[in-house]
Amino acid sequence: MHPTTFDLFADHEPEQQPRAEQIGEQSWVLRGFALPVIDQLLPALEAILAVAPLRHMMTPGGFSMSVGTSSCGTLGWITDRSGYRYSTVDPMSGQPWPAMPEVLSELARKAAQRAGFADFHPDSCLINQYVPGAKMSLHQDKDEKAYAAPIVSLSLGLPAMFLFGGFVRSDKSQRIPLLHGDMVVWGGVDRLRFHGVLPIKPGRHPQLGERRINLTLRVAG
Repeated sequence: MHPTTFDLFADHEPEQQPRAEQIGEQSWVLRGFALPVIDQLLPALEAILAVAPLRHMMTPGGFSMSVGTSSCGTLGWITDRSGYRYSTVDPMSGQPWPAMPEVLSELARKAAQRAGFADFHPDSCLINQYVPGAKMSLHQDKDEKAYAAPIVSLSLGLPAMFLFGGFVRSDKSQRIPLLHGDMVVWGGVDRLRFHGVLPIKPGRHPQLGERRINLTLRVAG
């Protein structure tokens, strides 16, 4: 599908209008959507990671993930030799995951609404940190109890090449460049599409340094 665009905020000046690119029947990239609240988001993110530090979890197959992960919200995503699942408790500290900042949940709600999904109220945010060379293989987000709500993803820091595939792993994937502040929303008929991230290229972002952070919000419980 060739991306199509529309203006998100008709009352803004043209140079300030965020762009939305359609990448699937019910899937959109919202260019720069998070930029107006970045100065609030970054301190909130650092506060979360101070309480629930990033860690390299192990997959059920015994491999260490190349990305560092953490979570916030009522439920956090974890993986170990026993499988993939959500938990109310951070296994590293034995304490509940940090609360989801209001600025983040409200941003995700607005992004979902702009993409056509009303009443999105995430209860989980997975935090993935990529350093140069780190990647995410093609996978589906299917550990949630139900799939009615969309997935809302926010990119921060270094650029990434996002892979957005079909409904089987072997389907051809679109390659979609994502920059700091971009958001991707997919749901409905596209909810179980395979997706991933190619290895991050070396670079330095003025605010986040030599890393990319991806926040993925969802309704898990």
